[in-house]
Amino acid sequence: MTFEAVVIVDWSGGNDRGAKPTKDAIWACVARDGSLAEPVYFRNRQVFEPWFHDLIAEEISAGRRVFAGFDFPFGYPQGFAKAVTGENDPFALWRWLEGRIVDAPATNNRFEVASELNALCEGAGPFWGNATKSDWPDLPRKGLARAGHGWPEKRQAEQLAKGAFTVWQLAGAGSVGSQTLMGLPVLERVRRAFGRHVSVWPLEPTEREVVLVEVWPSLLADHIAATLPEGEIKDRHQVRVLAQAISQLPEAAMSQMMAVPRTEEGWIFGLGHEETLKEAASLRPPPLRNDCFAMPQGAYWTPEAEALAHLRTHLAGVKAIERRAVADCAGLFLAEDVTAERSHPPTPNSAVDGYAVKGPIPEGAHVLPLVDGRAAAGDPFEGVVPEGHALRILTGAAVPEGVDTVILQEDVNSDRTQIAFHGPLKAGSNARKVGEDMTAGEVIFAKGRKLTPADLGTLTAAGVAEVAVFERLRVGVLSTGDELRNADESASDADIYDANRPMLLANSRSWGFEPVDLGRATDDREVLRGILDKASETCDAILTSGGASGGDEDHVSALLKDTGSFALWRIAIKPGRPLALGLWNEVPVFGLPGNPVAAQVCSLVFAHPALTVLAGGAWSEPAAFPLPANFSKSKKDGRVEYLRARVQEGRVHIFPSEGSGRISGLSWSTGLVRLPQEAATINEGDLVEFLPYATFQ
Repeated sequence: MTFEAVVIVDWSGGNDRGAKPTKDAIWACVARDGSLAEPVYFRNRQVFEPWFHDLIAEEISAGRRVFAGFDFPFGYPQGFAKAVTGENDPFALWRWLEGRIVDAPATNNRFEVASELNALCEGAGPFWGNATKSDWPDLPRKGLARAGHGWPEKRQAEQLAKGAFTVWQLAGAGSVGSQTLMGLPVLERVRRAFGRHVSVWPLEPTEREVVLVEVWPSLLADHIAATLPEGEIKDRHQVRVLAQAISQLPEAAMSQMMAVPRTEEGWIFGLGHEETLKEAASLRPPPLRNDCFAMPQGAYWTPEAEALAHLRTHLAGVKAIERRAVADCAGLFLAEDVTAERSHPPTPNSAVDGYAVKGPIPEGAHVLPLVDGRAAAGDPFEGVVPEGHALRILTGAAVPEGVDTVILQEDVNSDRTQIAFHGPLKAGSNARKVGEDMTAGEVIFAKGRKLTPADLGTLTAAGVAEVAVFERLRVGVLSTGDELRNADESASDADIYDANRPMLLANSRSWGFEPVDLGRATDDREVLRGILDKASETCDAILTSGGASGGDEDHVSALLKDTGSFALWRIAIKPGRPLALGLWNEVPVFGLPGNPVAAQVCSLVFAHPALTVLAGGAWSEPAAFPLPANFSKSKKDGRVEYLRARVQEGRVHIFPSEGSGRISGLSWSTGLVRLPQEAATINEGDLVEFLPYATFQ
């Protein structure tokens, strides 16, 4: 059994929760064809219901099968439906409730209906809990006030689900009863609206396009708590987690979880299969191959071009796909091509303030009568401009029928009844054509593109509200070495302040990734092992600096060797040379040199394009500009050399020292000069390749 779309709804039985997203409201999250959308907040049921109907109609029209999970019980203990309706049919009770529940944003009658249900039963109860000031004669305020009603406290499913609340409770923490009373009428209207397209699990066969399913996020309570970001609304987070887990279930596991006996009490999806759900919730994209960093045997010095080509060939994206509102996508990478929803502009419009006429206008003096009214942006002229007439029009206004040309305001004299101007004027002058910028259906951005602030504006102008993107890559940054100190610590002359970590963290942030500060590790392999173990649980890639050369104190290299995925690349570049690469618990580790300049050059040249691919982007190469040198230099054959440089008055100047420890040269420079691997003599005025730092984005 498979579903192409999964929607999970965290329900609420209360009143309107306000415009600002908050807890204890309605939250929904949709996973569709492998893409996880951002959760949606609903302040009340009246807002949710039309949204859900539209969603179901859209999915049915698109041919996608839908798993629609709601976190409230779909039934009551065995026999309750017959006691209320006289029918052994759980849907008879759904219809009964739908006919009696009155619901508005600020009020509803659930306590009154519960009192009516209690009156149909013997004794006091089974429903209890009254959050209003009004007293209902048959509705006890406390559960202990009930007696003799004869109904089990919990359904069979709740007896097995640790921590589940009873369907009879209407108020207080865990008031599942209120959610059920207010939820079943909504689902009954879904059944009525979509008829043969909808079925309810496990109350009836589930071969239809849309299956309504009872879910309970607390089956994943430990995982939800462990992954809850600081400051996040729990309801929002748990619909995302459950939608992702269910959407990633293997077909066999899905079929097994759906295979439960048909019962009027209903059942909780996944009950008894918690570990399988947890595995699906934790599922990550396929890991990189263990040998993804292995270079051909026998190569001692690896040419820069060969190293880059190897990374480009062997790396792939590691992040899941989600759908996000366009406004939230800056710095993320598109997971699919995006097409314009409508043309831009959607209608011909004026590029200037002026007067709209029918063109072309011949040479000479002209006087035209003005039509009453005007056209403004957002306030179009509704009529047709008669031939030989003019209409006042403002910038951005739709050009109305009957005219196609705009005369610039400064070129016109007007007495408010007519205008006078000189020709000639070409037809279409000062008027923008339909779709001259973008055409509806046109691919405007390709998969793998990193979205810029300007891109967000372009997408919005094209009517695109949300896009499929890869989740943001989390990049851990770790410094290693006993000699390192933080800037706020005292340091002896033998100590070094850790300059690499803030620099590499800032790199990651500027590249659109989420930086994770892993601190610094002493020269103790077990300490380093513990840091890497913890980092691999939360990071998608790890950058380390120091410990990459393979010497006695190079513990990063030593630990990566133990994994069997280690590769020490002696790359023929200056500065740089050693670059330790490997996988730690399937997470790629880039071991950068410890010298700050070498660490920065290697992070720009190697880590940046590699991390971009891991994040779902296309392989990126910096733009190189040929500019005249303001320096002279001779270099030997064998290594590519990078020099810190900046452009002044059109010529490239280089930092006076090439030492890898002179970090101030990175601040002085605005980019790098790349000198080729071959021997070369550069004289002043010769063209050299200048790579601005801004192109490493």
